[in-house]
Amino acid sequence: MPHAPMTPAEYWDRYKPYKGDGTQPAPPAERFDWTQYPGHGPGAEFLGRPRRALELGPAEGKEAAYLARRGVEVTGVDFSPVQVARARAWWKDTPGLSFVQAEACAYLSSCSVVYDAVYSVWGAVWFTDPEELLPRVLERLSTGGAFAFSHAEPVAGSYGPQRMRGKWLEGREGELTVRRWQYAPDMWADLLKRYGFTDVDAYALTAPEPGKLGTLMVRGYAP
Repeated sequence: MPHAPMTPAEYWDRYKPYKGDGTQPAPPAERFDWTQYPGHGPGAEFLGRPRRALELGPAEGKEAAYLARRGVEVTGVDFSPVQVARARAWWKDTPGLSFVQAEACAYLSSCSVVYDAVYSVWGAVWFTDPEELLPRVLERLSTGGAFAFSHAEPVAGSYGPQRMRGKWLEGREGELTVRRWQYAPDMWADLLKRYGFTDVDAYALTAPEPGKLGTLMVRGYAP
């Protein structure tokens, strides 16, 4: 029997599926990790000292929970209703933390809230056309507000929108295309500057072990 068509939201519903018994426990939220290597690289200080922050594509929501536990008012926006429901259940007792089910650009275009920081940890920034996303992010940042994100270090020469492959797409490649936007650090810096961000810093953070994949780190500020 052929697979039923999968929507983009349904694809992300399957992110980090639970394989244990009983209720899935919440992940620890004792640190803020930008990289795939726990404890490696900068932490929450990369965002400065925001009072109000927006996370794009929080999935489990542990970085959002980390900030909220330290007095930051945080909103997490995720495309997947499954991820949002899970994050809400895990962090429902965390003051100042909320999760919204929406596509990143749609949320940024419709909301009127101004944030001191907008960030994404291997999240929606990686999977959203920057030509659509960046101007919307800038509109929602306060003066001097930080926009920061991380994702896997890009493969040299594989720049622009790249078709994503993975186990959740098996047998469905003809029905759904998931893309991620990859650029070298200097390319990201040029993109942010073109859309009005200032003091842009973009670099590849080397992995803690030789031969491992590094992490792209990008940060810019609203003028």
